[in-house]
Amino acid sequence: MSSEITLFVNPTAGRGRGAHAAQPAASALRAAGFSVRTVVGADAEDALARLTAAVREGTGAVIAVGGDGMVSLALQALAGTRVPLGVVAAGTGNDFARAMGLPVREPARAGRMAAGALKESRIREIDLGRVGAGWFGTVLCSGFDSRVNDRGNRMRLPAGRFKYDLAMIAELAAFRPFPYRITLDDGPVIETEATLVAVGNGSSYGGGMRICADAVPDDGLFDVTVVGDCSRATLLSVFPQVYKGRHLGHPKVSVHRARKVTLEAPGLTAYADGEPLGALPVTAECVPGAVRLLA
Repeated sequence: MSSEITLFVNPTAGRGRGAHAAQPAASALRAAGFSVRTVVGADAEDALARLTAAVREGTGAVIAVGGDGMVSLALQALAGTRVPLGVVAAGTGNDFARAMGLPVREPARAGRMAAGALKESRIREIDLGRVGAGWFGTVLCSGFDSRVNDRGNRMRLPAGRFKYDLAMIAELAAFRPFPYRITLDDGPVIETEATLVAVGNGSSYGGGMRICADAVPDDGLFDVTVVGDCSRATLLSVFPQVYKGRHLGHPKVSVHRARKVTLEAPGLTAYADGEPLGALPVTAECVPGAVRLLA
């Protein structure tokens, strides 16, 4: 393994926490005897191109410093390679780090853990979801939650997470269930009215909402959470339970397990790892051991 480690940094993650988090991570790696190269792009496209070049040139590992968006970019470059991934979680949501049991907003500790894992070859092979040529590590969502994302992304004000709270209120006012066609593996098409369908390789999205609470990222299967036809009142009562995963016991919620999932519903956008994928239909496949994680 090359002794040069690539820090893949989003300096704006977590309102500037990314830039500060890179320093203790780099110090921990250098103290362990590694040389450190930092990659920062002008935008997401440029950052991914630079990281892909670093992987091709033979970096020993990639340490993503930032939030779930930065981890998602790193996965696009690392999936299917032998180059391991470390995470210094310094973003807003940090759901990938949570799902993998890694430190959140503790950059010095995360840096020491990554350095120790490299020295001791502690590698965990984890699954990824694949949609076309793209990869995701946590949750693919569609339905009410993706509508909230759509609306929030169109809003210029207010800034930050508060606009998504306002977007949720607006979507509740216009709420209705969606007609889904769901295919699990090669089984029959399930036609159902649903509030949302989430396909989980990891357990949470949205900064700790455990929508697929029992998902395991190295079992070769997705957990597919279907929230059925709910009234507004039911949705409001179920929603707070998502943070503890207690919604899975509600009679309107069902969970399926599958290696491949196809979702069809008119007028809905799919999001994965918080990033828009495009309009349904989409087919997601769980690819076992697609990335090597510094454990």
